[in-house]
Amino acid sequence: MAEHPSAQIVRKGYEAFTRGDMETLRGMLASDATHHVPGSGALSGDFKGRDEIIDMYRRIGEETGGTFTVELRQILVDGRGHAVGVHHATADRKGKHLDEDGCIVFRIVGDKMTDLDECVADMDAVNDFWA
Repeated sequence: MAEHPSAQIVRKGYEAFTRGDMETLRGMLASDATHHVPGSGALSGDFKGRDEIIDMYRRIGEETGGTFTVELRQILVDGRGHAVGVHHATADRKGKHLDEDGCIVFRIVGDKMTDLDECVADMDAVNDFWA
């Protein structure tokens, strides 16, 4: 069975992020896309537009000294423009280690990601890591 088009987009996005290919990611985002990051840390909040989103991704790498990794575990789709990328993330920052399950709920219109809602398994651990 062929992978659903929304799943293909999410997979391509995770692969580009893992490679550090921000230009590919930029091209996959709608110009007015928003990435919502939960928590109260330095990189929490709503990042609106391609430039803010790509800059936030750059800052993740910078803040973690390039140690941030994400392993895509599963993609779920609803066939109506939503997809969920379930992943596991690890990173080191300021003597702290992150080892966390999470997901991103994507809204996809056409072939562009328009809205990315990030969720985490342990909000306290994530807030502590990014504090």
